[in-house]
Amino acid sequence: MTELAVRSGQTLLAFWSRRIAPNGRKLSVLIVLVLLLASSAEMAEVVMQAMSDAYLAVTVFVAATLAIFYSAERLLNVDLGEVMARRTVLQPAIASLLGALPGCGGAIIVVTQYTRGYASFGAFVSVLVATMGDAAFLLIAREPMTGLLVMAVSMAAGTVSGMIIDRVHGRDFLRPASEDAADEADFGARSGFIPPWATSLWLALLVPGLVMGLLMAFQYDIDGLTGIHGLAIWFGFAGAAFALLLWALSGNGNSHILCPAGTTGVGERIVIDTNFVTAWVVMAFLAYEIVVHAFGADVSVLFQAWGPVMPLVAILVGFVPGCGPQIVVTSLYLAGAIPLSAQFANAIANDGDALFPALALAPRAAFLATVYSALPAFIIGYGWFFLFE
Repeated sequence: MTELAVRSGQTLLAFWSRRIAPNGRKLSVLIVLVLLLASSAEMAEVVMQAMSDAYLAVTVFVAATLAIFYSAERLLNVDLGEVMARRTVLQPAIASLLGALPGCGGAIIVVTQYTRGYASFGAFVSVLVATMGDAAFLLIAREPMTGLLVMAVSMAAGTVSGMIIDRVHGRDFLRPASEDAADEADFGARSGFIPPWATSLWLALLVPGLVMGLLMAFQYDIDGLTGIHGLAIWFGFAGAAFALLLWALSGNGNSHILCPAGTTGVGERIVIDTNFVTAWVVMAFLAYEIVVHAFGADVSVLFQAWGPVMPLVAILVGFVPGCGPQIVVTSLYLAGAIPLSAQFANAIANDGDALFPALALAPRAAFLATVYSALPAFIIGYGWFFLFE
């Protein structure tokens, strides 16, 4: 009996030293979330909504995009980063195309290729200029021709901006050292704690989550369609909680997303990389929702201004990380409350949820790229305003 107790204690101590102690910062995030959930019913509702939104508006789309690219890499036996590295002249155009895809998955791909040393700083800026994030789904659903026009203009602006910046700064401007990027990313090592059953369950949840995410992106009421009250928020909350748990328990070390293709299974690679993005997005969404809840902030109030000021306000809103404020701007445009020039300005200036991993992996580059995106947003926004409005 004594020997069994000793062995059990040694096992627990080994688990603590290998899994829990090194992940103190990650686990502290879970502890804060639990404390917020337990603080009050009102705060619990805010936390659950933020986590659900993060999962259904970001996680599922990032995972779907990564699944497409990682599967293509595995099937074709290529590494996207190496392909981009061989086409240096075309990198801003390729990055703009990936950034223009609805959602933020394509933009996150380019951000990580920049930190790996395969994409240039110009491509990094290009993808942030071109991306419109999840607001693209809403615009395409309601006004498809306008959505395609905004995407085309954003791609052109991103490509030109990236080419100019590469000429001015060079390809490796502000690129973090690979080991620093891995430390800052701080997600699962190749020996990360992601057992096969957890990977399978995570991927199984992704299928209905993606269906719900698409329906929500196109403004369908999940509860009304299914007749199940609270289905979307509870499913999204559960998916986000599971992703955060796996992220917190994964080992520290070199990130999969910074390693060449083929270093691990496609499924596990998708799970670990998406969990990292989810963790940052949940924290950002929660911070935003708490500010809104505490101060009653309303982005739409900012647009109650003189017409010529609206594109500038849209640019400033675009600086706010995440897709939530940008969806509000697009909703205001669709409601006729702001002009198309403001929609152009916001679409170009905003970086969507791709800014979160960018801030984690290359904070100085992310900050400067965000500032640079304001210039084409200002030129195109006010150009459209004075020419057509």
